[in-house]
Amino acid sequence: MATITNRGPLQWKARIRRRVYPDTSKTFETKADAEAWARQMESEMDRGIFISRAEAEQYTLSECLDRYIEEYTPRLKHGKREADRARALQRRAIAHRVMVTIRSKDIADFRREREAEGVSGNTVRLDFALLSKLFNYARSDWGMESLQNPVELAAKPKPAKGRDRRLEEGEEKKLLEAASPAFQAVILFALETAMRREEIASLRWKNVNVKARYVYLPETKNSEARTVPLSAAAVDILQNLPRTEGEERVFGMASDQITDTMKKVRAKAKLEDIRFHDLRHEATSRFFENTDLDVMEVKAITVHKTLQMLSRYTHLRTARLADRLAGMRRGKG
Repeated sequence: MATITNRGPLQWKARIRRRVYPDTSKTFETKADAEAWARQMESEMDRGIFISRAEAEQYTLSECLDRYIEEYTPRLKHGKREADRARALQRRAIAHRVMVTIRSKDIADFRREREAEGVSGNTVRLDFALLSKLFNYARSDWGMESLQNPVELAAKPKPAKGRDRRLEEGEEKKLLEAASPAFQAVILFALETAMRREEIASLRWKNVNVKARYVYLPETKNSEARTVPLSAAAVDILQNLPRTEGEERVFGMASDQITDTMKKVRAKAKLEDIRFHDLRHEATSRFFENTDLDVMEVKAITVHKTLQMLSRYTHLRTARLADRLAGMRRGKG
């Protein structure tokens, strides 16, 4: 039987003691609320479905984010990026809420708050993904079995429209003219291979096989090793690169350096809205336009997980499609 005691103004404590179950208590502002809670807990105990809420009622979201940063992010490939996102969430008002009190409406309010600040839908989706992992982690590993995941019920922002930026006539030439010889090689290699920025930055000479015309990537964005075949032009690029003693990296640039250099080259070339990742879009589209490779062969090179993802990276020019309808073979004209 539950015990209800008055501990002062607006402080009614309900306490339940039962054999097999841990002592369970909670304080409410009214006696009616305390009694209703006690009936619910006793009913769950009677039916054998009781799960203690003590852990979930003890910690705030901010405190759980601290534990998430300490225990979870070190396992991730980009752990610092995830930790920074978690720390940004700690500065939000919702972070001061006790975990068990956070509902899907609170997550939706957080989404509206972020949208009002003008952040992209993809940024909000990444915030949601972190929060969802946190709640699931708290349930499975931190003894908060009673906790529900409010992110699962909250409406997600619509995915951002995939970029379809391709190099227009003359833009490749402008980029190359604005780039140093070293970065010209990076641009051209990206256009020949459709490799990602991180993959190009991490490419090591020990994983280059010029004779067999391929490079080996032991770790990629998808956490899977893959082999990238090289065109004759890509082989020429690698053979003409200067070799610096003691430098294992093929292009001698970190991924952030590639991004920063691309921004400077873009500004110098007076080209708007060109990102380094757009070169992967361009290369993928060129595989379809300029070669006889079929869809599955292109997918094997770019390693898109699905054909739907591959289609998002493929933006064929209408004029080329018209030529194909007129009977022209791919790679001609």
